[in-house]
Amino acid sequence: MEIICKILALLGFLITLLYCGLILYYRTWLKKIPVFVKPKNYTPKTNFSIIIPARNEAENIANCLDCILNQSFPSEKFEVIVIDDHSTDETALIVNSYCKKYENVSLISLQEITNGKLLNAYKKKAIEYAIGLAKHEWIITTDADCSMNNNWLNTYDAYIQSNNKVFVAASVMYYTEMSFLGLFQQADFMSLQGITAASVAANFHSMCNGANLAYEKKVFFEVNGFKGIDHIASGDDMLLMHKINKHNSNGIGYLYNEDSIVYTAPMPTLSTFLNQRIRWASKADKYEDKRIFWVLAFVYLYNAFLLFFPLTIIWLPENFKFWLCYLFIKTLTEITFMHLVAKYYNKMHILFIFPFLQPFHILYTVVAGWLGKFGTYKWKDRTVH
Repeated sequence: MEIICKILALLGFLITLLYCGLILYYRTWLKKIPVFVKPKNYTPKTNFSIIIPARNEAENIANCLDCILNQSFPSEKFEVIVIDDHSTDETALIVNSYCKKYENVSLISLQEITNGKLLNAYKKKAIEYAIGLAKHEWIITTDADCSMNNNWLNTYDAYIQSNNKVFVAASVMYYTEMSFLGLFQQADFMSLQGITAASVAANFHSMCNGANLAYEKKVFFEVNGFKGIDHIASGDDMLLMHKINKHNSNGIGYLYNEDSIVYTAPMPTLSTFLNQRIRWASKADKYEDKRIFWVLAFVYLYNAFLLFFPLTIIWLPENFKFWLCYLFIKTLTEITFMHLVAKYYNKMHILFIFPFLQPFHILYTVVAGWLGKFGTYKWKDRTVH
């Protein structure tokens, strides 16, 4: 058994170095992304249809609509389509009050469209139907609990005019929340956002976020929308991006500008946080590009190794110092990456607590990854298999 433990210790060093190489690869590409600067002679040109799926968002939808309607962008050049996804609160009533006041706001009832039919991907159905009704050539998707500054649409428009892209991913970030769970989510989400930007820059399109996406309506139809992925509960963003990338390998861009950031609240409870991450993890094996699956599988297995390696201390106590060494190397490498991300989002305080979050992050990664593949989760009061 001691021989096996020594072999595992050596293996730990090898995979730690491989993992750190992956993080440094992302860091290299993240540094290459230029901050987009709006041209001085910029004038609005693009027309947008902004699509917002909403389910029981009475507490948030008004703020989201206010942020969009107060944009420093001509109101005649954008419309807002809210799709009410079987809400049981006053979401529809609130949106209707905006429809009466603003000509460019409309409401669709998903319940009327589906006519009671049970689905596994309600959000995809909502977005797809709304795109079919959209008046304009560019689609933007966001969530009902999001907010953005008043240069959001201007920044998108300027980027689209300056770059020959058909699909544009942009940043999403949590409001600052000083509870332990809030800080943990900020650190985790910041790392995901950094990897998102780096992977797009490297033309290795592993992630994006449907709370802040733009794409041409015509390219959505050219790839047959969500056909082929419409049975998967999640993936209205990343899986669509992969379909479009397969269709146009040079058409994916990342909008790196603070005015383009969309903000949302972290999950309020541990249960909702885990369900959200399990939902995200559930599509890990759905990518046609198997390079992404193997990267995700490697990261998962490495975290599982770090979680269970301490058991070898029972037979070989000196392995404890090796385990601490792995954690130190991993944390130090990740901090060099996180420093770039924290600076962009103006959340440098995260770096001070980041090392102390490592054990919790390793545990949550293993649990969420396992349940994403083999378990079920609840989202928006629905149980998804």
